[in-house]
Amino acid sequence: MTRYVRRFSRTERTLHWINALCFFYLLATGLILYLPSLSVLVSRRQLIQVMHFWGGVAWVSLLAIVVVLGDRRGILRLARELDAFDRDDATWLRGKYARQGRFNAGQKINATLTAAFTVLFVVSGLLLWVGEHNTSYRFASTVILHDGLMFVALFLLVGHLYLALIHPATRHALRGITVGTVSEDWAARHHAKWKPQ
Repeated sequence: MTRYVRRFSRTERTLHWINALCFFYLLATGLILYLPSLSVLVSRRQLIQVMHFWGGVAWVSLLAIVVVLGDRRGILRLARELDAFDRDDATWLRGKYARQGRFNAGQKINATLTAAFTVLFVVSGLLLWVGEHNTSYRFASTVILHDGLMFVALFLLVGHLYLALIHPATRHALRGITVGTVSEDWAARHHAKWKPQ
């Protein structure tokens, strides 16, 4: 009989799915603005700009609400775990076996990049929005930054989806982020340093 251990709390899962759903929404509206063929097809550019901007506001607001109303101790523990890099993480990143905690080194890097990209998306998005109404806030590099972030984030997303949905060794992790638990055997193989509570 398979035994399961809790890997992610309700707050952690909520943060993940808000981030994922809002990212897909922003990606869709952003691609309509970015690709001329889609922009012509939709033919409501100003409406899409408004939807994209307010989608970004909703994204950041919902994440902030979950952080404020969610399990604060759990969020602090999550932040500490994601921020802690050790020799085992460095060994794992070199492609050698090393025992990992609740998050492997790749997941820690992905979380760090996601947080950094969120800040850069918000800052560049605000500058683009304000620049539409006040030309003194228009900077050519802002568009390059915002669009460049989108391409890098899209690349990371494809890798993340591959590992979550297709790769046999890591596909079981999807269960953890949907229902919160993973099998004890899988946890022992992939996250041997992690002690489930």
